[in-house]
Amino acid sequence: MLKNLVDRTVLLINHLPLCPVLKTAALAMLAVAVLPASGTSTAVGGPAAEQRPNIVVMLVDDMGFSDLGCYGGEIETPNLDRLAAGGIRFTQFYNTAKCAQTRATLLSGRYYPEVGLSSLDDCITIAEGLRLGGYATLMTGKWHLGGNPVERGWDRYFGHLSGATNYFTGDKSFRLDAEPYDVPQSGFYTTDANVDFAIRFLEESTRPGRPFFLYIAFNAPHYPLQAPEEDVRKYLGRYKKGWDELREQRYGRMVEMGIIDGRWPLSPRPDDVPAWDSLGEKEKAEHDLTMATFAAMVDRVDQNVGRLLAKLQAMGALDNTLILFLSDNGACPFQRTHQKTRDEGLMPWEPDSYWTYDKQWAHACNTPFRLYKRNQHEGGIATPLVAHWSKGIKEPGTITHEVGHLVDIMPTCLELAGVDYPAAYEGREVGPLRGISLAPIFEGIQRRPHKELFFLFGNRAHMALRSGQWKLVAHDGGPWEMYDMEADRTELVDLAAKDPQRFEAMVRRWEELHEEIVARPATDRKKQSRKSAKP
Repeated sequence: MLKNLVDRTVLLINHLPLCPVLKTAALAMLAVAVLPASGTSTAVGGPAAEQRPNIVVMLVDDMGFSDLGCYGGEIETPNLDRLAAGGIRFTQFYNTAKCAQTRATLLSGRYYPEVGLSSLDDCITIAEGLRLGGYATLMTGKWHLGGNPVERGWDRYFGHLSGATNYFTGDKSFRLDAEPYDVPQSGFYTTDANVDFAIRFLEESTRPGRPFFLYIAFNAPHYPLQAPEEDVRKYLGRYKKGWDELREQRYGRMVEMGIIDGRWPLSPRPDDVPAWDSLGEKEKAEHDLTMATFAAMVDRVDQNVGRLLAKLQAMGALDNTLILFLSDNGACPFQRTHQKTRDEGLMPWEPDSYWTYDKQWAHACNTPFRLYKRNQHEGGIATPLVAHWSKGIKEPGTITHEVGHLVDIMPTCLELAGVDYPAAYEGREVGPLRGISLAPIFEGIQRRPHKELFFLFGNRAHMALRSGQWKLVAHDGGPWEMYDMEADRTELVDLAAKDPQRFEAMVRRWEELHEEIVARPATDRKKQSRKSAKP
């Protein structure tokens, strides 16, 4: 009887002429009111309230596949390594190779062209979905989409709306909830502030019987490469061995760990990257400085992960919190160091500095794969994904080679929260989810695989299709290539000419999906926009 009353009340609220903020707040208050009494979520057949996990998603920016210690890197990441040791490491999990595209896809559970990228049309966000289940929804960090997170389901927000920011001084896009936030003139570091406010929101917004969803979108280690002096000095000198030796060392550790198959050769150094030994001492010193700063930024993220874990432990929430940690794209090859920084010898702990590294270190950070951010080869789209959930992961410390994608995160969160994905939200239709829940993997069960995964960045400049063990891919407007990912995940032996029947079928299928995912949704949005504009 209570459940029927709740369902009718939810239906009534959804049809009331309320603004979105009031409507979602009313649904959240309803869920909180009934959960302690009924022991169920607002979704039919949902898990008991005390069994539903808290969910924390942490996204870093421009981090390569092999940068974490638990993925073969030399950067010190003890807290993330601890999560991996008590959780699951994914070796074939994919992003979209670019910042905003990954965020739109992750938060909607749909391919970003379907949702208008920054406008997030024809979808609900994870926060909007979890709010329906009574979750407190909290976010800190980089938004890089249209509007403000508090307009798309988050109760609290701190961070910057921009795609990148100065780590010490911030920018004019910083917000606390919907209001402008004045970054302090001293003692501020963006990575630290993200977790400062995450902890503050947890203290202010959580209470017994109400689970929470926390999304932390770190700007680090995206350029400008800036970090506190003590963290940079910790790594200075470590990278004078150069990228060639670094890649060999990472590759060896990755094979030993079981992250990659030893049958896959290490991809060769690109023609436009010089051998380390050919550089002069001045060049080596600059490269050592930039990579040491990059490492310091990843290290600082890990330190803050440790702070967050300590807070969750103190709250008694850690054991029943699903934590997902991943990167939005592969390492970044763009050289954008400001000339003033070089001319004046500014150090990366100085607020006026603006260092970047480029493809020399990026190809090392993406060991063992080819290419980089924006490319749809593995160096651009393969992300480390660490999942930790003490109460829900049956075989901690395992590695899974099952293929997954950003679109899987939304259905995973909704399933674990006991929330049914709606056909409509706030009076508008919602497009179908593309993802498949990761929950069976947490339980040690073989998951139903994706039939195929679609990839695109730019106007057909960078494209891919993953279907089973096969991958179709093209970059920089070049020809299609085809690879057997079981035998050759470093993408060195193009089989397009050797298997023309399979190759042509995959090209046709990519074109069909392009029409379904990109061309048709864009046309439908234009029609809807013209319809809405009529008086």
